Amino acid sequence: MSSLALYRRYRPESFAEVIGQEHVTDPLQQALRNNRVNHAYLFSGPRGCGKTTSARILARCLNCEQGPTPTPCGECQSCRDLARNGPGSIDVIEIDAASHGGVDDARELREKAFFGPASSRYKIYIIDEAHMVTSAGFNALLKVVEEPPEHLKFIFATTEPEKVIGTIRSRTHHYPFRLVPPGTLRDYLGEVCGKENIPVEEGVLPLVVRAGQGSVRDSMSVMDQLLAGAREEGVTYAMATSLLGYTDGSLLDSVVEAFATGDGAAAFEVVDRVIEGGNDPRRFVADLLERLRDLVILAAVPDATETGLIDAPADVLERMQAQAGAFGPAELSRAADLVNEGLTEMRGATSPRLQLELICARVLLPAAYGDERSVMARLDRLERGVNFSGGNAAGGNFSGGVGAPAMGYVPGPDAHAPAAAAPIPPGGGAAAARAAVRGGGGGAGPVGAAGAGGTAGQPVQQGQPVQQGQPVPAAQPTPSAPSAPPVQPPTQEPPVASAPAAPPTAPAPAAPGTPAPGAWP
Repeated sequence: MSSLALYRRYRPESFAEVIGQEHVTDPLQQALRNNRVNHAYLFSGPRGCGKTTSARILARCLNCEQGPTPTPCGECQSCRDLARNGPGSIDVIEIDAASHGGVDDARELREKAFFGPASSRYKIYIIDEAHMVTSAGFNALLKVVEEPPEHLKFIFATTEPEKVIGTIRSRTHHYPFRLVPPGTLRDYLGEVCGKENIPVEEGVLPLVVRAGQGSVRDSMSVMDQLLAGAREEGVTYAMATSLLGYTDGSLLDSVVEAFATGDGAAAFEVVDRVIEGGNDPRRFVADLLERLRDLVILAAVPDATETGLIDAPADVLERMQAQAGAFGPAELSRAADLVNEGLTEMRGATSPRLQLELICARVLLPAAYGDERSVMARLDRLERGVNFSGGNAAGGNFSGGVGAPAMGYVPGPDAHAPAAAAPIPPGGGAAAARAAVRGGGGGAGPVGAAGAGGTAGQPVQQGQPVQQGQPVPAAQPTPSAPSAPPVQPPTQEPPVASAPAAPPTAPAPAAPGTPAPGAWP
């Protein structure tokens, strides 16, 4: 087995082998067929998407003995020199602009460029990382790039085309490369694993594609690392998740089910397992957001698995479909928004575990927020019939709530009797209200008869004033029982002269229009 890196062993040798860049390779092949090749090209795009490889293939097509041709023969001396493991050609010069981007290097290149090729049709300069060339270096190359001799070709490759000065860009044909789609990259990795004769479990390739983020070279490097550590059974899913640092699917299933059922204990237990297992809380939140994104798509597009919107193994897709059905649309969208906001807040956080627990608490407690999303989430839970009573940490007590009566309040059958059943004695205030309630309902109202100091169920003598804070006398008072001094009605004007001092137990009458303390509205 060769020790050469996987992305070097399987580097394409023709435009037909380049994957995911048909918008670039097809026009280049047609230009070769039409013999309309420009003197300078600019290849731009993310790292690892095939810019330098395509530049080498273009040089191979131009210098082939049967060329210029879109398909190199692979048998002539130039094709063998520029092959995957070839020694290289003296007429194809690769320059790393990161270390040769000064004005002196540009002058040296300009002096050598006018000499003809040694044995090939064209002398080709491939300038990699072209954005590292200084402005003085580009200005030194400007004349030779603008009007090169017939035998000279330039190919600039860069990840930041905006840093190439405009005078150079205007004299080149610009081809932007893109990231490779996940489906195309997954199929390509499967072919490579088949050539390596190493079995790979079904869920491993999506993880590798996700780690590579659309870059073929990065994905091949990750796959090479997994293949290097594979045992007799091949590359397993558990090995891939532990090595790449992704969250295990069982943890994601547990926390999503806890969100759906409102089980706060289960959600915080998953958080504890994440921390105790040595996993990165930020990675866990990112994976959770990815799972919620898949659930949102499944809830909106039932046939997302057939259309390829979601890339996951069959068993994982089955579980996600059941999880998507356990959420309401508003509740699921709110959970995804909160997790996304929490992931942004976790950048630079001093306590990632605390941030993760707060994210779970926000998702589990829609009753604690009064915004529209939380209200819609609570409606979704009510429509699904999920019981959150009993002080559950998931959603609070839905049977009570703000403004509900106290748990000990049980209204009697005559609590709301008509006001005519018991005339209110003059004087008003809380005592008169209590007397009216006792006279009509027999003390079964919100305030019991015993709370006023009397016997429950005993009516108050009609027309007898009752003072606040004094016991209510019975209907037939005994001679030995001292009677309370009468209270002057509020309608009478107070005397101008100094009034005699009121008894210590009698409060001052309330002013007209001012409610007495404790009075009912």
